[in-house]
Amino acid sequence: MQANQEALAELKAFPEDQPVFMLNYLNYKEVVEETGKTGQETYVDYMKAAMPFFEHINADIIFKGKPMGTILGPSNEPLWDEVLIVKYASKNEFFKLMQMKEYPRDLRTSALSDSRLIFCE
Repeated sequence: MQANQEALAELKAFPEDQPVFMLNYLNYKEVVEETGKTGQETYVDYMKAAMPFFEHINADIIFKGKPMGTILGPSNEPLWDEVLIVKYASKNEFFKLMQMKEYPRDLRTSALSDSRLIFCE
């Protein structure tokens, strides 16, 4: 999935001395063909592999939960599987993570049928 260049420019222009929150909205694959595992099982593997990277930079997972119901908004749209919010001490910590070559982004991608990464302040 290609990055939204406008949102990326907004993140780059964000003050360096403020925390950044990334909302991850996740829709898992039923089955990951390469492994036979579910998308949710594969995402658990991804999180185990990703945790050392989060520990290396200044970032914390501050929320992980399952969407339960739409209070405001279209009620006929199915909810996805999980919401994850990561707090980065600054935008620079997020960019450090994205530049790490060993970061297991392919494992994350293989677990998901769709996702959204939403920058929040």
